[in-house]
Amino acid sequence: MSNAVVRLRSVSKRYDEHWAVRELDLEVAEGETLAIIGPSGCGKTTILRMMNRLLEPTEGSVEILGAPATSVDPAELRRRIGYAIQDVGLFSHYTVRQNVAVVPRLLAWERARIEARVDELLDLVSLPHELGSRYPKQLSGGQRQRVGLARALAADPPLVLLDEPFGALDPITRESLQDEFSELAQRLNKTFVLVTHDVFEAARLGHRIAVMRDGRIVQAASPEELFSAPADDLVARLLGRYRELLSPTAAGGPEKR
Repeated sequence: MSNAVVRLRSVSKRYDEHWAVRELDLEVAEGETLAIIGPSGCGKTTILRMMNRLLEPTEGSVEILGAPATSVDPAELRRRIGYAIQDVGLFSHYTVRQNVAVVPRLLAWERARIEARVDELLDLVSLPHELGSRYPKQLSGGQRQRVGLARALAADPPLVLLDEPFGALDPITRESLQDEFSELAQRLNKTFVLVTHDVFEAARLGHRIAVMRDGRIVQAASPEELFSAPADDLVARLLGRYRELLSPTAAGGPEKR
């Protein structure tokens, strides 16, 4: 994959005697949304954290934009990568606008440029500008997730990592944000790596789905390929009833972006 934004080569991560990730090879192309699914503890979040050097691999190498991740200072690398997580991680003592502006301020952007970018991002994630002066505790869960996504996009990074970004939301809000994210990803043409436990979400948002088990990727394929031809019985059981509902042979098949 010559246009890979992320490339993991024989990556493993060990904690004491436990291997969280084993001999993992993975590439994510420019403009692709890769969804990673699997049971709890299979290594999904560990992969994301190695991509932005919150964790270092025990073995193997991680490349971002064609260069080893270790060739860049970790703090500088993270400013080039958007990161949004389930509990958002907003600064409680910052307003919405201040939270969105964190990375541009660290990059020493001029104030006028920062203000214009914040306005642009509030529009992008469908947040009214009047919410900009509020603090996170004054927002709904869906609004906080929108702020978290806006902050992840603030410095226009080529790569955005999403760790269960909609996991804590009620089903209606979750579905609405999934729709908005799908449209947003299509417009921005960025590279996204999405960790989720929700097979429907993975099929809805991912160009490809990587299924993990015991620290390894056992299958990585388009939603259509995955649901029509799971690699083994364990993958089929993980997909469970979703396989029948989302298979291309079912009425309508998976909803595509």
